[in-house]
Amino acid sequence: MTEMPYSIGEGPATRVSLSLPEGTAEAIRQRVGKREFSAFITAAVERELRGQILDEYLADYERRKGPIAAAEQDRARQVFDEVFAEEGEWPVAS
Repeated sequence: MTEMPYSIGEGPATRVSLSLPEGTAEAIRQRVGKREFSAFITAAVERELRGQILDEYLADYERRKGPIAAAEQDRARQVFDEVFAEEGEWPVAS
């Protein structure tokens, strides 16, 4: 099975159902309104996925090469965000 890149905020959408605590859902609605609810959730999930993918990469790097200084980790996060912001696509985590 070939992994296809996921385009952030573009392409066809898949309808999913999810459950959120009532207070969380209401806080989102108050912040962004009903019309932007899905976009807000999408952006939050994409941020979380990017963070997990980067954390996995950094952990693997540290296992292979040794500890990474905090400043270097911060720089890696900055570069990671810049690269994926430019390309608008990122691989789906396996």
